[in-house]
Order: sequence, then C-alpha cells, then structure tokens
Amino acid sequence: MRDARSFSESEINPLHSIEQWEDDVLKRYPEPEVPAKAKEEYRNYADPVRDTVREFYRLNHTYQSYDFVQEKRAEFLKFDRKEMPVWKAMEFLNTLVDDSDPDIELDQLQHLLQTAEAIRRDGHPDWFVLTGFIHDMGKVLCLFGEPQWAVVGDTFPVGCKFSDKIVYPEFFSLNPDYTNEKYNTKLGIYSEGCGLRNVTMSWGHDEYLYQITKDYLPDPALYMIRYHSFYAQHREHAYEHLMDNHDREMFEWVKKFNPYDLYSKNPVPPNVKELKPYYEDLIAKYLPPVVKL
Repeated sequence: MRDARSFSESEINPLHSIEQWEDDVLKRYPEPEVPAKAKEEYRNYADPVRDTVREFYRLNHTYQSYDFVQEKRAEFLKFDRKEMPVWKAMEFLNTLVDDSDPDIELDQLQHLLQTAEAIRRDGHPDWFVLTGFIHDMGKVLCLFGEPQWAVVGDTFPVGCKFSDKIVYPEFFSLNPDYTNEKYNTKLGIYSEGCGLRNVTMSWGHDEYLYQITKDYLPDPALYMIRYHSFYAQHREHAYEHLMDNHDREMFEWVKKFNPYDLYSKNPVPPNVKELKPYYEDLIAKYLPPVVKL
C-alpha cells in the first residue's frame, strides 16, 4: 500500500474542496420537496466539476481496501495528534477553508451550527442536536495531511464484494480486493445478518469521529455519526444481507438525520457568539472536557 507521502498533490486533493463531494451527493439525492428547476440551480457551478469528482472516486475506490482501512485504524485510533476541548476542536476544523462553494460563504462552524439549529427547531432530543453540530468534526483528518478520499466520500463495507449501488462502481476494478477471493464474494469475511458492528467500513471522517465518541453518546447518535455517508445502504439498501434487526431499527435515525445533513445550508449565517454558550453546555452534558484526536 502506498504511503500518503508518495501521493502527488493532485492525488491528495483531487477536489477543489472537500465540499464538492457533498455537492455531488446533493445532485444524486436532491431534496424531494424542492421544485425541479430549483434543484438544478441549487449547486450552480458555471463549469461542471464532474471530472474532478470522478477522479476523487477513482482514487477512493482504488485505495480503500481492507488492508488500507486496517492501516488507517492503527495509525489514527491511537489518538495521539492533539488534545483539546470539543469547541476548540470545532474551531480547529474551521481552519479547513472552503473557497469553492458558489452558493454561500459560510465557514465549517457556521454550516454545522445551521444543521444543529435546524434539528433543534424541529424539537428533536438534545443529543440529536449535538450530533448535528459535531457530525463532521472528523474532517480534521484533512488537517493531519490525509488525502481527501481518505476523509470524505460515500462509505461502504470492506472485506466483501463492492456493491454496484455505490457511486462509480466501475472504479472498484482497480482495488486489490476486487480480485481477492477472500473479499470479493457477497459475504466475504462476514456472515449473513452478522450486524454492522461486526463489519469494517471504509476509512474516513465518519468512522474516526465514531471511535472518538463511542463511549459517550446514545446508540442512535452513534449510528448517525458512523453511517451518515453510507448512502449505498440508507438510500439504496444494498447491504441488507449484513444487517441485523438492531441495525434496521437504528437506521431509522440515520434516515431522520440525512435531510438535515444534506439540505440545511442557507445563506443566512448563524450568530456563533450567541449560540456558543448553549452548545458548550450541551457538549459538557455528553462529552468529556477534553477529547483526543
């Protein structure tokens, strides 16, 4: 497996920004209630960026193998890079600048506050609100020098056959697991109905944040964090054969979360100073004073 240091700059950052991945997800899964014309204009790039998105997925699908994921888990789940309060971690994430969004000019923190405030307005439990606020915190991996395709992107199981319901499935033919008899069958190393807790997912910000928060938040929140980018399942139902009844129950929460994740952006910035005390209290209710990254 190639070391991250051996990748060129264009291989590390094939997208103009990591938000381009989310823009592409919006094109695949547009908001149901938005009129067709508005959906087309929601991410109105003058020059479509499909080539960079395709290159992103080519790299993601080529390198996200079972062995790659194990290497990343061993590297990052030592949590030995930084230690800070959650709000400071969110401010650290905020240094990940996105200059590419043609619709709005909000930073990462403002985007996440919009998501959380939309959840809060709808009267959901406070742990749901907190989940909306922190769910992208794992993107700090980009600030540790990780390639974009090892931080964001649709997630999927490794260790079994790649579903053709995953975006750009043709690129999996470049993955070493594609021809590995141990991993290229429907069940691979797993068993029917084994439960997702026994399934290794591709590496990225979802899994990283789940591992940081798994001892502190309710199970529905952890499912939202761990599987919110698992579109092949919560939108396409491609991995029913690996799920158990608990997974199916918890995925109802993932489905509740998904619209807030995708459709809560708007050009009106939240008042960060005004909201900070509420969110610091909420963080203190559920999470430790300091988290290790």
